[in-house]
Amino acid sequence: MSVILPVAQRGEPILSLIAASVAEHEFGSEWLTQLASALYETMMARQGVGIAAPQVYISKRIIIVASRANPRYPYAPTMEAVVMVNPEIFEFSSETVAGEEGCLSVPDERGQVTRAEQISVCYYTLNGEKVETTFSGFPARIVQHEVDHLNGVLFVDRL
Repeated sequence: MSVILPVAQRGEPILSLIAASVAEHEFGSEWLTQLASALYETMMARQGVGIAAPQVYISKRIIIVASRANPRYPYAPTMEAVVMVNPEIFEFSSETVAGEEGCLSVPDERGQVTRAEQISVCYYTLNGEKVETTFSGFPARIVQHEVDHLNGVLFVDRL
């Protein structure tokens, strides 16, 4: 059974909060697994390439990044969906690139946002395993956009 959650829209207070970290005892829990599944289904149903828990009214530091071509982003590269719990970007390249962004929480509005071309991220899996990796290009843009959501920032705040 897939669960499609309502998506908070620009102006709603949840989108301006700094999300709480997922606590150690929450890793591996059924609710965290179900939340990740519902986030993924909601993102797919709305043709997103990423989503953050605050967008579905849950102020927790969980994002999904899932670059793939779709009607909203026809030239997006394909990557497997990655669930990131408590993600932290610890390195930004000095090289930046402007690119068009949209947001499920800001429908029908797009804008050019300058982001780091490459980033290094530390995050945890749903089971609490620590991962460090690097993203570049469009996937790096998605991670930066979604981490912004965890910090109460919308892409339109960067225009």
